[in-house]
Parts: sequence; structure tokens; C-alpha cells
Amino acid sequence: MRPVAELTQYQLRIENVLSNSIPDANIEPCLLHKAMRYSVLGGGKRIRPLLVYAAGECFQVDKKTLDAPAVAIECLHAYSLVHDDLPSMDDDDLRRGKATTHKAFDEATAILAGDALQTLAFELLSSPLHNISLKNQLKLINILSKTAGSLGMVGGQVIDLSSTGKILSEQQLENMHLHKTGALIRASVMMGANCSEQLTEQQQIALEQYAFCIGLAFQVQDDILDIESDTATLGKQQGADIAANKATYPAILGMQAAKAKVLNLYQSSYHALSCFGEEANLLREIADFIVKRNR
Repeated sequence: MRPVAELTQYQLRIENVLSNSIPDANIEPCLLHKAMRYSVLGGGKRIRPLLVYAAGECFQVDKKTLDAPAVAIECLHAYSLVHDDLPSMDDDDLRRGKATTHKAFDEATAILAGDALQTLAFELLSSPLHNISLKNQLKLINILSKTAGSLGMVGGQVIDLSSTGKILSEQQLENMHLHKTGALIRASVMMGANCSEQLTEQQQIALEQYAFCIGLAFQVQDDILDIESDTATLGKQQGADIAANKATYPAILGMQAAKAKVLNLYQSSYHALSCFGEEANLLREIADFIVKRNR
């Protein structure tokens, strides 16, 4: 397996294409563009765009072809974070080690910056794309649209807000996170794969299973780190979920069982990729990164 340095190279590429895709802060309306760039650039693990590149690499898709969907998924993710942090939602003051957008600017500007990032994602996907058929371009737009809506991320956020202070079963908690966190992670993998004309039904099923496992593992690990890590390491307020009385996997399962669940999902993600060879190593490295982060 290749060194983790390759992930770093992809992250550098992502930062570059993101910076080039978001309007410069000196273009009117300057305040809006400044808030958009503040919300997206200069932080984040970039898991979702990394997954776009990694899935595309399974089919030897050119990196340039993957740039637009990678930027689109990160813009949509950033929009969701800006809105999640608002006082009417999760009411967070810290994100990626710096003030949340509504704290750095103001609430109205944060809402509009999130709106603009969401529409930018679809503008990028609906513009002429490098070496992607119109049929597959339509698939990419459809995947992201379903992911962002009431049956995906937004629906998951509604479930999250309505579940605060309630005792959930493990199945109910899983359903919430498969809509919220899991939907974007699945979209990232499937958008990268659908940049290829070679995707088979067997490979699609395998990649969807992989995405299911790492999407859920990501959330369980987040719940664990919210308890065991610290604010400086997390880049957001440690213990925020407990303070907000949110349902978490350690609270429902216990810490030992939650850690066992992460390990089981991690192993299952590797098994899901058994129909692939070395071309899926970057996907395996991302699974490693998700499970072992901050340890």
C-alpha cells in the first residue's frame, strides 16, 4: 500500500481547485464571497473530495475529470456545516479550529454564504465537464441532488433536531446518520465511480457497501472523539454533543461496544472492496484514516 503522503498530495490538489472555483473576495458582492471562502478554505480533512478521487482512481479516471465533482461535494458539505452551526440549529461557535461563519461575520451573511455554496455545487456539475459523457454528468447531478434533499442530508438534519433530548435505539440513530453524514459520503464515492464508463453492477454494489461502512464508522468515531479527545485536536468544541443532549453511540452502546462497532465497520469496508485490487488502495487508506484519526 502506498504511503499516506499520497493523501496529502490529493488534499493539496483539493485546496487548489477549491480556491480557484470559489469567487475571489475582491469580486462583488465582496462580503458574500469573503464569507464563502472563509467557510470552505483553510481547514478540514477533505474526506469527501478525497473519496471522489479515490473512487475514480479505481477506474483510472483522470484527476482533471474528478476535480469538478470533488469541489461540488465539498461546497455542499461546507454549506451544510455553515447552516448546522447556526444558533437555530446546533448553535456552535467553533469549526475547524476557528470561529464559525456566523460568528466571524453575522447570521444573515452565514445563511446566504451557505445558500451560495449550495448553488455553486450544482453550477459546477452542470457546466461543461472534462471527459465526462452527458449521461454520466446527469447521473452526478442526480446523485448530489438526492443526497442534499429531504431523503438525504437535510432529512437527516431534521431527524437530528427532532431527536435531541430523546432516547433513541441503535437502529434509529443509525437511520439518522445514514441520512445525514452517510448520505454525503456515499455520494462522494458514487460520484467518483460514475465519472467512469466502466462501472459494473458488481462494482457499484461493492462501492455502496464500502461507503455505508465508512460513513457509519466516521460518525461512531466522531461520537467517541467528542468524549475522549479535546477541543484543540477536534477543531470544534469537545463535549458539544453531550452538552446539547444529543444521542450518541457511546451513550447508547457504551464506549467499549462503540469502539468494537468502529472496528467491525472498518473490517467490513475492507471486505467490501475484495473485488478490487491495488486500484482501490486509496479507498482503503481513507478507511484507515477515518478509523485511526486523532488516536
